[in-house]
Amino acid sequence: MKRAKLSPGERAVRIFGYILMILAVIVALYPILWVILSSFKTNKEILSSGLSLPEHFSLDGYKQALEMAPIFQFFATSLMISVTATVLNVLFLSMSGYIFAKKRFRGKNILFWILSLSMVIPTTALLSPVFTVISKMGLYDTKAALIIVYIALSMPVSLMILRSTFSAIPDELEEAARMDGAGFLKNFFLVMIPCAKGGMASAAVLAFLESWNEFTFALILTSSVSTRTLPLSLSYFTAQFSFNYTALFAAITIAVIPSIVIFAFFQEQVNQSLVAGSVKG
Repeated sequence: MKRAKLSPGERAVRIFGYILMILAVIVALYPILWVILSSFKTNKEILSSGLSLPEHFSLDGYKQALEMAPIFQFFATSLMISVTATVLNVLFLSMSGYIFAKKRFRGKNILFWILSLSMVIPTTALLSPVFTVISKMGLYDTKAALIIVYIALSMPVSLMILRSTFSAIPDELEEAARMDGAGFLKNFFLVMIPCAKGGMASAAVLAFLESWNEFTFALILTSSVSTRTLPLSLSYFTAQFSFNYTALFAAITIAVIPSIVIFAFFQEQVNQSLVAGSVKG
């Protein structure tokens, strides 16, 4: 089939759209590439010409970063906390999303609205009450405190994604399983979960990124090296009157690469899940 010829106006609109997309890509990628390239420079090169390419690619920044801070320990702590919080978040919120999508009970819409409303509450407004609750529970400076907080922070987004995912699953599957004698738990774990794997993967990616990159609560709820996460390691490279930019950019690169890799692998599932259930009546 021959493609329809575009009018001059349509061609101009398409070219303008391509230009906007290219600009958006440049704006999104430039800071990341600049930080990564700067991690291979010397401190003198960064201060004298921050926009130039490295004269000689050097790994001194990474060596200094590993000497100045226990980055591997922070990395392992962040990984353990983020993975645990992500698994528990997806497990609990998939159950909630299934109930909100498939079951009828009084006050369902109001309860869902209240839970979703927490998405618009500023993080700074939560600092004082969260710190008070965690301290009174005796969980200050523990990994469990961060896991609980990270599960709660990712709750609104995970709930919305999983509710939409379960809403898009035909009711006939659940009814057929019920006719075959499947109870609630068997229906949920053996029928609903396999059909919702895409949405669960998307919720898991977003929850992991939220937990991995979170800084504020990790700062106020921890005080010892054994419980602090990787974003807090960046404070090791700044002082009141001096900055080791090379080591700082190397540490930032180590911190952001896992997020970039995970999102790159799962971006298609994330995009699909965000529109799941949008066409369901």
